[in-house]
Amino acid sequence: MVAGGSDGVGAAFARAMAARGIHVVLVARRVPVLKELADTIAVEYGVQVRTVPLDLAAPDALAELAAATADLEIGLFVYNAGSDDSTADFLDRETPAHLNLVRRNCVTVLEAVHHFGAPMADRGHGGVVLVTSGAAWAGGATRATYGATKAFGLVLAESLWAEWRGHGVDVLALVLGRTDTPSLRRLLGDRDEHLGALADPKDVAEEALTHLADGPTWISGSPDPAGASPLGALSRRDAVIAMSRR
Repeated sequence: MVAGGSDGVGAAFARAMAARGIHVVLVARRVPVLKELADTIAVEYGVQVRTVPLDLAAPDALAELAAATADLEIGLFVYNAGSDDSTADFLDRETPAHLNLVRRNCVTVLEAVHHFGAPMADRGHGGVVLVTSGAAWAGGATRATYGATKAFGLVLAESLWAEWRGHGVDVLALVLGRTDTPSLRRLLGDRDEHLGALADPKDVAEEALTHLADGPTWISGSPDPAGASPLGALSRRDAVIAMSRR
């Protein structure tokens, strides 16, 4: 299952899983994009693809997702939803916008990994990838709620790795750097000429699946992907200042 699997990194995960002969469940909000990707994957790779149109920020998201997949055994769960297509000072956004991110990046991800992870631990095998961001390393201006929710996913994945490693379940916190995704392009608009080199979502997904057992954390694009935070040598204050300059 790929939650947030309509384009970008999520679509790349779906393709990489299908290329390995794994049947796929795609979960996303945009029905036309979801269906187009599902049809393409089914034809190209000869696997079964089920779509679940769903807003993962909805209060009943987990209930709908569980009902839509009750007949399936989910052996690999990738949670890739939760991008933020805009940057703004904390007070310049209304509270509902912040809560929307919290539900998508914290509440639903916690409910989903509990629901789908429990059977994996009982069976003694499975895999979970929680896609997070470099915004999780430290606080920073204009990214307060987004960074905080991504830090939640990072710590959750690392904790589950510690708990489930003895139960045959691999858990990986995948920390993305600058990756060429539609959400990043939407965020930057006409400022994308200053981006520099961007990671290819296909390479990111392949790297994560190849290193699924090398958790708890994998920093995509880093010279030391299993190493420490790139801001680890800084004081917390300096790290926040550095993040705010980005």
